[in-house]
Amino acid sequence: MMKRVLVWQWGRRGGGPRFGLNLAQAIARLPGREVMLSLSRRAEILTAPGFPHGAMTVWQVETYGSLSGLLVRVLGAPVVIPRLLRKLRFWQPDLAICAMTGPIDLLMACALRCAGVPLVVVVHDALPHPGDGFPLQHTLQNILIRQAQGIVALTHHVAHQLREQVGMQEREIMVASLPPFDYPVLHGKSRGMPPVERPPGPVRLLMFGRLLSYKGLDLLLEALKRLSPTLEYECRIVGSGPDSSELRKLAALPHVAVENRWVEEEEIASLVDWADAMVLPYREASQSGVGAVAIAAGKQVLATRVGGLAEQFAGLPGVTLCDVDVTALTDALEALIVAGPVAPTMQVKQTDILWEKMAATMLVDVEKSRRRQEASQVEAIVTPLS
Repeated sequence: MMKRVLVWQWGRRGGGPRFGLNLAQAIARLPGREVMLSLSRRAEILTAPGFPHGAMTVWQVETYGSLSGLLVRVLGAPVVIPRLLRKLRFWQPDLAICAMTGPIDLLMACALRCAGVPLVVVVHDALPHPGDGFPLQHTLQNILIRQAQGIVALTHHVAHQLREQVGMQEREIMVASLPPFDYPVLHGKSRGMPPVERPPGPVRLLMFGRLLSYKGLDLLLEALKRLSPTLEYECRIVGSGPDSSELRKLAALPHVAVENRWVEEEEIASLVDWADAMVLPYREASQSGVGAVAIAAGKQVLATRVGGLAEQFAGLPGVTLCDVDVTALTDALEALIVAGPVAPTMQVKQTDILWEKMAATMLVDVEKSRRRQEASQVEAIVTPLS
């Protein structure tokens, strides 16, 4: 059994570090496992409320804060890689999991190869979304994947996209679910405390995340314009993205507020707590971290039936899926508003169980895959001799 597991994610902000933390915590709760979590020293999550300082080994790595800093880290590889290698040899992990890929993960991959530690990469997106990510992101991800001993996709949709890429047809791709994203502070109170009673008022709709074209801003704009003026609701569109005509037109609608800004890690829980329902009118999607946050908070979700979303939300209560169509989205929004606010349902303990199940399944699949690879290598050696 792979007892000692290194989980790393070197993003500074966003869902990557949170996914890495939740995965590491889930593995740590499994019997017979030890975990070390490696985060960027600049990660927002390190100073967020509820970060489990002292609950597990956390390895903070100096990454970068700008393009020039990134170039310094890359050019400093002859110094950086030996430092990583010394830490690996000291802690001696049996397995390393890249929770979400980033620009300098190849430095860790090189150190892992030198230390003889097998590498597993969790792939969130097989193909780039328009306007999302950084230059060469998927080129670097593809190089990392080809060096990995294991590949894990978070939906069968992403796994299928990976298998269609050049050189990937023969690779084994494991699939793991994306559990609800557990934030440590919900409803303004600590975990385990009862939620604050929602004040009376119209249904609160929230679209949250990167405000990019593929997120369906145009669909939401047209759907909201078609709603009856007699319907009462509040809609907030919150996140960062380039200025666009869709955002300006959305901001001009009654009942709609657009907040084009980065949302800090410590604000996410209160923002999600404000909403009765999360709206995901996406035109394309691998899976949704925002949707995972909504499910963890027990919120209703309205999402388009696209990419891996139907798979992610299959069988979950409080989720409405509609076609990628203005009429379908309008009808779904109207039904949600007419139904009125619904009390949150998901309990935090349930999210813990789902993460543990996902982590346990992933590790079992990785171990089985590694044994198959070893058996295949032995067979390749023995067959010519027989």
